[in-house]
Amino acid sequence: MTGVTPLTTSRPATTARSVPPVEPRARMKDLIAAEWIKLWSLRSTYWVLGLGVLVLIGLAVQSSLDTYGNWQDFGPQEKSHYDPMTEALSGVGVALLMIGAGSVGALTIVGEYASGLIRTTLTAVPARHRVVVAKAVVVAGVMLTVGVVVSVGTFSASQAILSGRGIGLSMGEPGVPRVLVANALLAPVAALVGMGIGAVLRHTATTVVTACGVLVVLPGFFKPSVHQWANDMYGMFPYYAWRTCLSQLQPRTGSALPTVAESWTAFALWPLAAIALTVLAVRWRDV
Repeated sequence: MTGVTPLTTSRPATTARSVPPVEPRARMKDLIAAEWIKLWSLRSTYWVLGLGVLVLIGLAVQSSLDTYGNWQDFGPQEKSHYDPMTEALSGVGVALLMIGAGSVGALTIVGEYASGLIRTTLTAVPARHRVVVAKAVVVAGVMLTVGVVVSVGTFSASQAILSGRGIGLSMGEPGVPRVLVANALLAPVAALVGMGIGAVLRHTATTVVTACGVLVVLPGFFKPSVHQWANDMYGMFPYYAWRTCLSQLQPRTGSALPTVAESWTAFALWPLAAIALTVLAVRWRDV
């Protein structure tokens, strides 16, 4: 008798579909940390910021020493209109500060486009506006720190020298804190403007030249005139906003100078407009 082996039908094994893991959204603090590393990986950052601070403090010391040595030759009218704060950060110093800060801001984004690193960044973080915000936070924070060092350093060095003639100022005197804040804000404002221009032009030399033109050269074309529209434009440039804060230590000498409120408005609008321009350029243009 032969046993019958029952036929067993094997059911095909059901395989579960593999669902690709969802990539966690990059946290803002991680983006800021990445932008911090990228900023300090640029060798130019150390050179521009380090030498820039030393040059500006050196200019303040040299100017103060000249005034100290020639103070006895000043006439009564010159002495009555003399403003010690002009020795801390002069017009030349402000121009150099804005050029250096604008160049650093421009290189933070132009360098990424030149090296192709921006493609990797935007592939990892598709939300391009978050990348721009993180970059703006790092640039503004670093340059504000530099601005504070320049503002306090030039003030302390210059007033220490001028105090030997009895004409130095202290930080607590009326009007001085306003000027110190304005001096410190010039660096982050210029850096963010440079970043915005760099996002649009994406070429190192062209961006640096354009940033210098917008921040330093262009304001010269809107000096006080009989045309009110030119006076309005004059007052909105960061350089003249700084001049207004400086002029509060002495009687105003020009009706075209903006008010203090208009100066702070200009200091706020320029970086906001630059960040918005950067977001639009990065978001809507191909890499």
